[in-house]
Amino acid sequence: MFCQFTVNNISFPLLSVLIQINSKIWVVHPKYHTVGLGQRLVRETLQLVGTPYVETIAVMARYNPFFERAGMQKIMEQPRPKQVLIIQDLLSNLGFNPALLSSEKYVLNKLCSISDKQLGDIRQAFIKNMHLRFMKEFFYHQPYGKRELYKQRVETASLEKLAKPRES
Repeated sequence: MFCQFTVNNISFPLLSVLIQINSKIWVVHPKYHTVGLGQRLVRETLQLVGTPYVETIAVMARYNPFFERAGMQKIMEQPRPKQVLIIQDLLSNLGFNPALLSSEKYVLNKLCSISDKQLGDIRQAFIKNMHLRFMKEFFYHQPYGKRELYKQRVETASLEKLAKPRES
């Protein structure tokens, strides 16, 4: 079925907008961002689903409340794991700005400016507060890594590897 979808007097073929990959729906192609197309798709689709409640998971909702702007109501937000909060507190105490921890360049510059002892403290914090989110950075080819191997990899990781942003 081929449909046209119009936003701000611009028509889009619906098939070029909706793509399904691995049971996830990527709603709007990047070249169509910022014109309100995704929000309109959600708003109009919600009226057609035939149920009063629709659930979605928005990984970046804290930074981009896309679904709320499209008319949905946030019911809950998953708290960050305690291991992530402990490491964030340590980094904050070392002068890292928590709001900039997702910037690989910022984190790398900060890691280059701290003492070897402080860098060792960060490595030990990652080892002591092991979390699957951290482990997957070193074991991307396996669902779960080995504890001792994780410890070795954190201890020998380059600053670039340690600076890589992690989901929170």
